[in-house]
Amino acid sequence: MNAMLVVIVGIIILVAGYIFYGGWLAKQWGVDDSKVTPAHELEDGMDYVPAKAPVLMGHHFSSIAGAGPINGPIQAAVFGWVPVVLWVLIGGIFFGAVHDYGALFASIRHKGQSLGEVVALNIGDRAKKLFLIFSYLTLVLVVAAFASIVASTFVGFNTDGSLNETNASVAMISLLFIVMAILFGFFVYRKGAPLSVATIAGVIGIVICLYVGLKWHPIYLSNSAWMWIIGAYILVASVAPVWILLQPRDYLSSFLLYAMMIIAAVGVIGAGLTGADAAHMDMPAFTAWKDPYTTLGYMFPALFVTIACGAISGFHSLVGSGTTAKQLDHERDAKPIAYGGMLIECALALISLAAVSFIWTEYAAGDIRVPTQVFATGISRMVASIPGLAGTQATIASLLVLTVSVFCLTSLDTATRLARYMFQEFWLKPGETYKDATGFKAVLTNPVVATAITVVLGVGLGMTGYGKIWPLFGAANQLLAALALLTVCAWLGNIGRNNKMFYFPMAFMLLVTLVSLFQTVTTKVGEIARAGGMPLDAAGAFDWGPYAQAILGTLLFVLAIVLAVEGVITIFFKKKANV
Repeated sequence: MNAMLVVIVGIIILVAGYIFYGGWLAKQWGVDDSKVTPAHELEDGMDYVPAKAPVLMGHHFSSIAGAGPINGPIQAAVFGWVPVVLWVLIGGIFFGAVHDYGALFASIRHKGQSLGEVVALNIGDRAKKLFLIFSYLTLVLVVAAFASIVASTFVGFNTDGSLNETNASVAMISLLFIVMAILFGFFVYRKGAPLSVATIAGVIGIVICLYVGLKWHPIYLSNSAWMWIIGAYILVASVAPVWILLQPRDYLSSFLLYAMMIIAAVGVIGAGLTGADAAHMDMPAFTAWKDPYTTLGYMFPALFVTIACGAISGFHSLVGSGTTAKQLDHERDAKPIAYGGMLIECALALISLAAVSFIWTEYAAGDIRVPTQVFATGISRMVASIPGLAGTQATIASLLVLTVSVFCLTSLDTATRLARYMFQEFWLKPGETYKDATGFKAVLTNPVVATAITVVLGVGLGMTGYGKIWPLFGAANQLLAALALLTVCAWLGNIGRNNKMFYFPMAFMLLVTLVSLFQTVTTKVGEIARAGGMPLDAAGAFDWGPYAQAILGTLLFVLAIVLAVEGVITIFFKKKANV
């Protein structure tokens, strides 16, 4: 395998997909740049705030990316590089990018509200309630996981009680980023500073933040202390106007991700041109139908659940129809931000595959298995193999790990804001906002109250054992993708637009989800039965995880069937609108 050729050819295919298939979709769906977007129509200075395309691209890409397109391909590499490449390219162009673009477009044509509103108006109110409950619980799990992950990368002590300077540096840099983002937002949106000038200043600020954080990091706190601080932060960040923190911080943070991808591309191409891959890039094209190295199981459905963000991910539809749709300046911006943003993730997934292939021997042996470490080690060794850059490996590896860690915080407060939207919409009728609510609904839909409930649930779960049910997230995320595809398909059909490009992707993702959930439920029921109804964890205490996964997995399975039936009836049997 020549990783350089795989990455270059893959990117060429992705660019062609963007130009031809993405352009065709825009024509089929009737994207019209003359229409006023919700960001302008409903501008409120808090959630609905028009953003220039580069700024919004930064927010959107930072929110959907994180570690997803790195973790998935590296974990799925156990099946060989050919299945991974095929799913990333085919899934990205015809599944994921269509899913992201469709969700964003549907939302901006529904006043920037979530897909729950689209479900209500095009399938039914009962379907909306089920969709919002499922989406909200999924986001609470995301908040729990990301809060825990961020806290673990900030905690200032090692297990032996010694100081952890690396984590303290990450915490300091993240805090400095927040301050810099507030300054950026203030000068751009309140003082009218040119975006180009502010961007240059911001990039310089990123370098300064990195330097200061690496050299000066006096804050050393415990995991529980950081969890409380993170909870307070996301509470404030998720109700603050998007222009003062969300937009600028995500925009500036995106430059870190772009820099990481450039460094990775230099490593892949440099190693390929210098011939440094000859002794290392020996990943098999195909290993086996059943994972021979870890516990993923059979390629179907494991490959399609494991690689989510690098091919198709339901979380993207929540971002697109949650925060991005409320900030879109022009309808023409939807294609590069949603369709293009997904394909950039696909490119990162291909680079991640190149990284694991470079250290395949160690990965297959189990010596290096944590995806972030695999990525950092593989890319840094590639760069170090280039003549003249032999001494850069340690520095580049540290910066790559740092960059991935920073993005966890970015995705965290976006997920919290999205969960707040879902919680509010659950109590409201189509077309209503929290300002229209009365009685107890006025209290529950208040932005601060709705966010506080989400933060308490998410952070509380993060401190008490989200890991017990986290294994269900992969299937839940792909179920969300299937439901998003089904929802957009139903809406397009109702307004008389071509929706046939959704048929196969939504059916395939629904099948993947149902098979995965069935496997999980049967496995956990088997574990419970073998333990005589009392499964125990490693410490010998009662383990409620198998029960939780079996029950929740069953509920998700039933939910998928119910929503699929209602969606299919809407798509194929209800009379279409005359438009």
